[in-house]
Amino acid sequence: MKDTRLIAVWSPDWPVVAACTATGTAPHVPVAVVDGNEVVSTSAVARREGIRRAMRKRAAEAMCPELVTFAHDPQRDARYFEPVAEAVEELAPGIEVVQPGLVAVPAQGPVTYFGSAEQVAERIVDHVAARTGTEVQVGLADSLFAAAKAAHRGVVVPQGRTAEFLGPLGVHELDAPELVDLLRRLGLKTLGAFAEIPEKSVATRFGGPATRQHRLARGLPERPLDKRRPAPELAVAETFDEPVERIDSAAFAAKVLSERLHENLSARGLACTRLGIHARTGNGEELHRVWLAAEPLTPQGIADRVRWQLDGWLTRERLTSGIRTLTLEPAEVVDGTALQLGLWGHDDERAVRALLHVQGLLGPDGVLTGVLDGGRGPKERVRLVPWGDERTPARNPDHPWPGRLTRAPATLADDPAELEDENGGDVGVTGRLELTARPKKLVVRGRAREVTAWAGPWPVDERWWAPDPHRAARVQVQTNEQAFLLVRRDQRWFLEGVYD
Repeated sequence: MKDTRLIAVWSPDWPVVAACTATGTAPHVPVAVVDGNEVVSTSAVARREGIRRAMRKRAAEAMCPELVTFAHDPQRDARYFEPVAEAVEELAPGIEVVQPGLVAVPAQGPVTYFGSAEQVAERIVDHVAARTGTEVQVGLADSLFAAAKAAHRGVVVPQGRTAEFLGPLGVHELDAPELVDLLRRLGLKTLGAFAEIPEKSVATRFGGPATRQHRLARGLPERPLDKRRPAPELAVAETFDEPVERIDSAAFAAKVLSERLHENLSARGLACTRLGIHARTGNGEELHRVWLAAEPLTPQGIADRVRWQLDGWLTRERLTSGIRTLTLEPAEVVDGTALQLGLWGHDDERAVRALLHVQGLLGPDGVLTGVLDGGRGPKERVRLVPWGDERTPARNPDHPWPGRLTRAPATLADDPAELEDENGGDVGVTGRLELTARPKKLVVRGRAREVTAWAGPWPVDERWWAPDPHRAARVQVQTNEQAFLLVRRDQRWFLEGVYD
């Protein structure tokens, strides 16, 4: 039977290792890497002092005054990881870099050559340590997610038993904090318990992102196989008049080529999930690396990986010349309709570049775009996602959700409101979903309007499975000027939207 497992090679605490290597920091010093004011990686020494990921920098320094902190630098991580990747590739050709600190490779070739998965793991660990002085751990499993978790534990999962391996692991292994918190409150504390829920129920209750995490918990790929073999003409290449030797020149070249590659793919409705980077130096040396991405790469995502790889190559001491030719090749593509950068009905190149620049300054969440989603209320029907990320609805917007408004308001709001009867008393909603009196006046933002007609109320009974279910009631109110959508919650009225 063909071995379809993946080998994952993982170097623990790689951001810390790279920072210490770059600065010559001694291994016995407590070290943490911080992104902004949050700890994102720690050394084993720092963990013994109580320092943990997600701690605030000030709290960590107060707990351990000797703590040495370094700013998070993905380019530095990639630069110092390149020798490790090369060492792994010497024993297992065809590796793919998932992120600095983690590489993956199909298991069939190395296992066949060395005789067993255990032999492969032992040889890789010893070889990387001898060549680079770096400690790594190796894991094998049927999916990339499971192989990475196996590498964290240094275990080999027999073929076909990945779900059994993942079952006892905690749901915190999923990289989805909000979903993990919800699953815990529902009493689903292990991946196995989450995996036992039917996929259709997960999609209905929690939406598309949770469905992808559910596939991981079951030991399946994050998304179903829908891969296409790219046409050769999709690749883009650039030959430089003078060999590129400086990092800033390499970064500019990476940005220009990345935009060209993305334009080629977008014109054909495609997006890249596996990126091949080829380079040839002025002295004819050939360099090649493949980067694997769980999600379709945005133009910025492509540029980042190319820049990191070039940085790693250019800082190698044995590279005898600068880079003369650079080629980007999409090694694997998927349907790109989920990654459209449309703006005001068309792709305005200047606007796209400006937004990408702002996103580079403020971070991915600094620029958001709306996606029409499924749901009952007007707010649930619009979801904001980072510019350039997947824009596929998490829930079917055309699904006939029970209690869904047939016409959503044009403008959303969340302001206190007053709905009064003819005597100035508050109009409430009874347990039988009836208004306590005929509405006569609506007061919103300090302005009173006469109510000429109304419809409702309609119940809002959501999150029934959670400890804090959401129960409310909506009414539509018509005045001489406009129509309004009100919601009654916690014995108070709130303006939820305004109709044109």
